[in-house]
Amino acid sequence: MKLGVLKETASRERRVAAVPAVVAKLVSAGHTVHIESGAGLHAGYTDEMYQAQGAVLGSRQAVIDSAECMLHVAVPSTEEIDSLRRGTSIISYIYPKRHPQLLEQMASIGADVFAMDALPRTTRAQTMDVLSSQNNLAGYKAVVLGAAELGRIFPLMMTAAGTVPPAKVLIYGAGVAGLQAIATARRLGAQVEVTDVRPETKEQVESLGAKFITVEGLDAVNVQGGYVAAVGSDVLDRQRTAVEKSLLQADLVISTALVTGGKAPVLITADQVSRMKRGAVIIDMAAEAGGNCELTRADDRIDANGVLVLGPTDLASSAAQNASELYAKNVLAFLSHIATADGITYDLSDEITSATLVVHNGQVRI
Repeated sequence: MKLGVLKETASRERRVAAVPAVVAKLVSAGHTVHIESGAGLHAGYTDEMYQAQGAVLGSRQAVIDSAECMLHVAVPSTEEIDSLRRGTSIISYIYPKRHPQLLEQMASIGADVFAMDALPRTTRAQTMDVLSSQNNLAGYKAVVLGAAELGRIFPLMMTAAGTVPPAKVLIYGAGVAGLQAIATARRLGAQVEVTDVRPETKEQVESLGAKFITVEGLDAVNVQGGYVAAVGSDVLDRQRTAVEKSLLQADLVISTALVTGGKAPVLITADQVSRMKRGAVIIDMAAEAGGNCELTRADDRIDANGVLVLGPTDLASSAAQNASELYAKNVLAFLSHIATADGITYDLSDEITSATLVVHNGQVRI
């Protein structure tokens, strides 16, 4: 099969969908890999590195004209979709519930579209799980960013001039990103508290040395496949109340809470931010989905009476080399499952294929 990899055009996106080591494996499996010249430079990969592994380098248009299936990272833009040949398959982040118009556009050009973010959370799909691989890096980078922005250090420090107490870090959400944020903040010496509407995460949080903030009455939380599918307003109200004392004392707040495919729940109100400590920092990892903080604006810096609210959408991308390596390995595993050298096999009885194939035969499948 002829695979295509283009330079990502999304703002702040530095990742690339295939790295040279993965290109070598794809070529060994019988695929031809067409790479746009310069596609991997932001992630540290030169054209020569791709050519050495058997890739065919060319212009953007040459790749589009040659490829049967595009490997992509960021959600394709309207312009990118318009540029594709009719019938081209696409493997990418899609977030289908957030982008219904893009799905319709891709259906109109006859594209078959696989959403890597829609993979089921099963043992069979673990090696393909881009959400886990990328969120792991993002959780780490969120803490590093917070530490850089904070006007104090993380660890307890005893000096001749006096004792510096450890920073207080509050983390919303104990998924992959949250757990990595906990581990990183603890390694840096901070005191960490965590809240999550899934009580089963308590043991994982405590195993990393953090304190779990219990929220009463979580029977209304809809969890599907390990991800929160829906949260009632009463649950969010109870969580805000349970967490508020810790929020107002926190030096750094990291929020990671998402609802599967949809808009992020608001966990931190503008009123709460107004009562936080001056100098505190909020890193809202849910900014791309609307934000967990009422004041968050994606990729912007908001100074709310001395509290800094950041909504970075490029945390994983800021570790472009590692992120690209992991993403490419996820895509390789996915391709090995759904395709051969002759093309894609559309086995809709397979849970992985069925869950990820969001556009097929001109129809949107969600």
